[in-house]
Amino acid sequence: MTWEWDESLFAGTAAHYAVGRMPYPPALVDAVRDALGLDGTGRLLDVGCGPGSLTILLAPLFAEAVGVDADPEMVAEARRAAPSIEWRRLRGEELPADLGIFRAVVFAQSFHWMDQPLVADRVRGMLEEDGAWVHVGATTHRGVEDARALPFPRPPWDRIDALVASYLGPVRRAGAGTLPDGTRGGEEDVMRAAGYRGPQRIVVPRGEVVERTTDDVVDAVLSLSGSAPHLFGDRLGAFVDDLRDVLGAGPFAERTRDVELVIWRP
Repeated sequence: MTWEWDESLFAGTAAHYAVGRMPYPPALVDAVRDALGLDGTGRLLDVGCGPGSLTILLAPLFAEAVGVDADPEMVAEARRAAPSIEWRRLRGEELPADLGIFRAVVFAQSFHWMDQPLVADRVRGMLEEDGAWVHVGATTHRGVEDARALPFPRPPWDRIDALVASYLGPVRRAGAGTLPDGTRGGEEDVMRAAGYRGPQRIVVPRGEVVERTTDDVVDAVLSLSGSAPHLFGDRLGAFVDDLRDVLGAGPFAERTRDVELVIWRP
């Protein structure tokens, strides 16, 4: 079984996502503003916005912000968090969807789930002449592993991954399918073929220590497409019980990962 997009990809993860993912750093706002020369005008589109974490963070840089996501629960979470922002349930492949023209279109951990050539082509026609496509590369469910001391133990991610595999099998799940080779790469080739110029790369350094509870880590695991709640079926309760046994009482600490911006121009 291989992967094709289906509506169950992130089913049931939205409430866990908003809690279990570590927030983007405030320095990301400054980096986007400076790189794009933003002055509070123009419009922002966040494609694959999830519960709106990045949209809400970047919205003050623009006159207007729009977030779109294919998952209805994600859109509902985003709408509850920021009702003043326009949220739409849309797949990236459905763009432009009469949404208009934008100063910046951002993708954060979402482009690999889409028909990349189609979406790249359609978004290019939605950008202002001096607009920008911004890919935000970040891992927010878990921190970096290094030798630096922490005030509490790291979550036992190797044991967590092994537990997920014991329930769902050794090949990563994704909706109704699997990802035996991981998510797709090749974004740069897609962007150049679609006529974009670039990329410009900017690293937003992090490294702050975040304290996490057992509940935080459980939510982080259930926020992932590869361990989404629906994949466990009637064994979800047993999985969560086993996960809590693996974790123990906590607390945990993790050091956050750097964030990379990859900017393309139309």
